[in-house]
Amino acid sequence: MNHLKLLRSQHGMSQQKLADYLNVSQQSVYKYENDISEPDIQTLKSLSNLFQTSIDYIVGNTDNPRKIDHFIETELTERELWHIQFYRKLSEQRKKIVDMIISDYLEDNSKL
Repeated sequence: MNHLKLLRSQHGMSQQKLADYLNVSQQSVYKYENDISEPDIQTLKSLSNLFQTSIDYIVGNTDNPRKIDHFIETELTERELWHIQFYRKLSEQRKKIVDMIISDYLEDNSKL
């Protein structure tokens, strides 16, 4: 729960106000923030919705507070899926090269 206290503070919420929202005691919020106990999955979902961030951010698995919008791979064409699967296998340096090529192409194409 590395980021819970930070999120609560950024939203100007007291522990009691957050506890009321979650339908738990103020002491429970204190315990969450100080790694004494952990909230259940429903509470984590509620926190994620309230603060518009990911559960991963709340529990400290990432430092990126942005909620990630996942795409559903079944909604992609086979060609799009193929590109994504191979892109993921590239080294970071090669991904940057591909990104530059696509960006340059899109800029050139917009001039037509």
